[in-house]
Amino acid sequence: MVDRRIPNLHDLAPLMQFKRPTFDLKAKRLREALTIEDLRRIAKRRTPTAAFDYTDGSAEAEISLRRARQAFRDVQFNPAILHDVATVDTGWDVLGKRVEQPFGIAPTGFTRMMQTEGEKAGAAAAAAAGIPFSLSTMGTASVEDVAEAAPDGRNWFQLYMWKDRDRSMALVDRAAAAGFDTLLVTVDVPVAGARLRDSRNGMTIPPSLTPKTIIDALPRPWWWVDFLTTEPLAFASLDRWSGTVAELLNTMFDPTVTYDDLAWIKSQWPGKLVVKGVQTVDDARRVTDLGVDALILSNHGGRQLDRAPIPFHLLPDVVREVGGDTEVHLDTGIMSGADIVAAVALGARFTLIGRAYLYGLMAGGREGVDRAIEILSVEIARTMRLLGVNSLDELEPKHVTQLERLVPRVRG
Repeated sequence: MVDRRIPNLHDLAPLMQFKRPTFDLKAKRLREALTIEDLRRIAKRRTPTAAFDYTDGSAEAEISLRRARQAFRDVQFNPAILHDVATVDTGWDVLGKRVEQPFGIAPTGFTRMMQTEGEKAGAAAAAAAGIPFSLSTMGTASVEDVAEAAPDGRNWFQLYMWKDRDRSMALVDRAAAAGFDTLLVTVDVPVAGARLRDSRNGMTIPPSLTPKTIIDALPRPWWWVDFLTTEPLAFASLDRWSGTVAELLNTMFDPTVTYDDLAWIKSQWPGKLVVKGVQTVDDARRVTDLGVDALILSNHGGRQLDRAPIPFHLLPDVVREVGGDTEVHLDTGIMSGADIVAAVALGARFTLIGRAYLYGLMAGGREGVDRAIEILSVEIARTMRLLGVNSLDELEPKHVTQLERLVPRVRG
């Protein structure tokens, strides 16, 4: 039998913890977002379909992106127990300077289309967190705007080689003059990938007001208020464009770029040079022999060649081949701090986030980017503690097992 009694007020008082009402709805929704996937769901509600799908989608059947994310899900962590992990250090040197986290913001195009604060929000948030920010050639803020938004930040510039080489290198010169210390040369876009969501949405730059887009805008008036009451959306590094994204890429980008061109770019740039878009061990060796400061294993977030190699699967082989000669960085598929820890354990010196940052931007502007960085940073520190390590240097391949889902068929 259980003895029952009437509770008195003294017993109830500690349980009655009513929160004060919050009138800052943006702060509330960002505080309640506990994962990058939570930010993605908020972003989808608040952003027109064409803009959201440009960020969220990839090429053709979107197999590459799904496989990249699945590869991180297929990680088994192997923790060590009974280690003092009261403190952890989540930073170390990348390309000769300290970063406070082993990730930075990847270059993304058309960023102000996702949310009007765009690259300025990303650069300022990255500077506040002590991590690098990368500005895309296809960005909607100029190198000068980014330098002004984050004067104390570590800013990198991403270069696509155009058919007009003089204009390409003029951008590089402007980046150097603005204090950008690293050049990311993207090498996996000889032509545009088949981004079918964009084609089906009829996406143009800037967005077009059509019956379809107007209907889509009705539940998202705040996006259109921002879009229509701020500076017109345009590329900060090139003339205004009124066609589709694929038409723009195919008109501008040079499919004749070779290793000789990469060597020439290296001779022109005074800072660190990183090659983005390496997808084989052989190419990793070749760009390393060219003397680059780092390479990024990347399939462009699955946005170019569908069924491309999975960067995270390539990582151990590339680190074995060139890790002693250059830094190996990685992007594509990262959605959590645990993903980043797994990459570092397998030899990545650094990682880059693209969609994860943009989900935060769409969910809440600068504050949303801050929240995305905070979520990943907390997850990194927690994962390190649970693995029994105090610093990134202590992470080793033994901490990670890559479970096999896609195994190449052995040829007879």
